[in-house]
Amino acid sequence: MFKALRTVGRYIMLMGRTFSRPERMRMFFRQYRNEMEQLGVNSIGIVLLISFFIGAVITIQIKYNIESPWMPRWTVGYVTREILLLEFSSSIMCLILAGKVGSNIASELGTMRVTQQIDALEIMGVNSACYLILPKIIAMVTIIPLLVIFSTFAGIIGAFGTCWFGGIMTATDLEYGLQYMFVEWYVWCSIIKSLFFAFIIASVSAFFGYTVDGGSIEVGKASTDAVVTSSVLILFADLILTQLLTK
Repeated sequence: MFKALRTVGRYIMLMGRTFSRPERMRMFFRQYRNEMEQLGVNSIGIVLLISFFIGAVITIQIKYNIESPWMPRWTVGYVTREILLLEFSSSIMCLILAGKVGSNIASELGTMRVTQQIDALEIMGVNSACYLILPKIIAMVTIIPLLVIFSTFAGIIGAFGTCWFGGIMTATDLEYGLQYMFVEWYVWCSIIKSLFFAFIIASVSAFFGYTVDGGSIEVGKASTDAVVTSSVLILFADLILTQLLTK
């Protein structure tokens, strides 16, 4: 218990140092642009690929598991849309990104710590937490909502792909189900949740990487801890946010 409280305290103190005014705005925006490309743009491919196939699989599973003469044919599209908007494109996709992006952030900062690059920045009078971590957090909060939108569209395209090429149902029925009783607020719920998840992924991973103490073995352990902790916090935050946003 004491160790957990100590870790939370160190995390809060680190975030206090992180969210300070950058000393050089030009340098900050350069770092921000680089992090946007490294953490966000380079993840678009895997997001689109996974979302496309998940959308297709969801459609197939719903079609064959709830098929009934008492159920309207457009139910498949309706349920697919709700799953993509409410859970998959925000929560599950952020869990996947926690593994890809979170481990990247933790290992990068951990390597800088064990090779004493962070210590060198501190000696030069640079706020290393703000310089290294803040661009990553702002970049993640900026790009992940866009990835969530891309994920939703890719999932819908995958659902249509099963109709066009799999022939399990007509695209007209799927389209009607996707439009039936559409609630615009669910799109905003997905985006709002992704903002919190983006902050969790970036800040928690940066904390574990920044506070590494030891050698290369500790860097690997910090990367694993970052992914596990981020995933657990995302699931916990998803539970709370779903209760607050969908009442």
